[in-house]
Amino acid sequence: MPQMGVSVAEGTVVEWRKQPGDWVQADETICEISTDKIDTEVPAPAAGRLAEVLVAVGATVDVGVTLARIATDARPGEPHSSEDDAPPAATASAPAASSPAGVPRVAPSAASDRERRHSPAAGGSAARRYSPVVQRIADEHGVDLAEVQGTGREGRVQKKDVMAVLAARGGRIGSATRAPDADTAEPVLHIESPYRPGAGASVSGPYTPPEGRPLSRMRQAIGVHMKQSQVTAATCTTWIEVDVSRIEIARKKLAITALPLIARCTIGALVEFPLLNAWLEHDVHTVHEQVNLGIAVALGEDGLIVPVVRGAQDLSPEGLSRRIRDLARRARSRQLSPDDVHGATFTITNPGQFGSMMATPVIAQPQVAILDVEAIVKRPVVVTDQFGDDAIAIRPMVILGLSWDHRALDGALAARFLASVKKRVESYEL
Repeated sequence: MPQMGVSVAEGTVVEWRKQPGDWVQADETICEISTDKIDTEVPAPAAGRLAEVLVAVGATVDVGVTLARIATDARPGEPHSSEDDAPPAATASAPAASSPAGVPRVAPSAASDRERRHSPAAGGSAARRYSPVVQRIADEHGVDLAEVQGTGREGRVQKKDVMAVLAARGGRIGSATRAPDADTAEPVLHIESPYRPGAGASVSGPYTPPEGRPLSRMRQAIGVHMKQSQVTAATCTTWIEVDVSRIEIARKKLAITALPLIARCTIGALVEFPLLNAWLEHDVHTVHEQVNLGIAVALGEDGLIVPVVRGAQDLSPEGLSRRIRDLARRARSRQLSPDDVHGATFTITNPGQFGSMMATPVIAQPQVAILDVEAIVKRPVVVTDQFGDDAIAIRPMVILGLSWDHRALDGALAARFLASVKKRVESYEL
């Protein structure tokens, strides 16, 4: 099971395109998998004959589990295991390393429960299998998947089929999830009491804490990777305050957000200070010429993912804006491919869009730095005119925070990098 983003811990096989005995070419699609964030096709890592399928359709397994084995010493037209009792001589794993002892681990998941719930009753047609994305949408909107006409291979229900059902009903929530008084109940404001007459709750009674629940596998995966980064890297954070008056003028002219403009200035600083556009793996510091810019995308309660803008140094602000919007859209609709989330050499996170003022972001290993872009806020600052006279003026200001790895960098270099970003932002011209 391939790794697709640091917070993706498991995936579900939704279809095998090849069966044992079939000949496959290198990079030919061998199966389809679905995760909470990405639905994608898995290519064969080498040419050969599919010797063994280890994970059945509908099974959810951890990242790193071997999905199948390919006999790489086979030849097209030769007898295979279904025609000849001779076992395959050499095997190659599917895209990721196998689990311990080569035994696939099938993880219990809510997805399998939903699959059983949406499967036809005994005596009916064969059970239909659905991806976790399709199951989640159906559960959230009360859609009976048994009644949805699938347009996928062999009638498999795809995300677009469920969305078409929702569009046909005008986006209304199904009766299965609508409360009996949903059309008449008055919404509860945050200043109102959550208790309702007759609800069986007593304000004066003893407090009973709500029953806890374990973290989702996605949140567990995020926690493991972030904690590993904190243990691995000698993390320091440096902040700088920047006047974004020119950026505000430019973004209005270009009809884009401030992020791609700040990203463009950051890329210029990375070209000037390439030691920050790098990976540190054990004691090996690899400096990259190409800037593969990771952009953190929030997925609400589902966590976050960091798709990558490859070759960002060659893109204009408008080009960066288009790429960032496209990646964010595909991230939120679970349409990213594995290549979209691998290989970042430097990352920008943008929590300021939600109004935050200052943060200490965690470095995405094996990168050596990450830039935090906070909220742009108008406030009074001291400005100096061309004659050297000071005055107080209202300016749009932002705090940029750089978390960096002290094993690879020093504070002076981090400060010079931030000063370069500041200079480029404050002198930006179209």
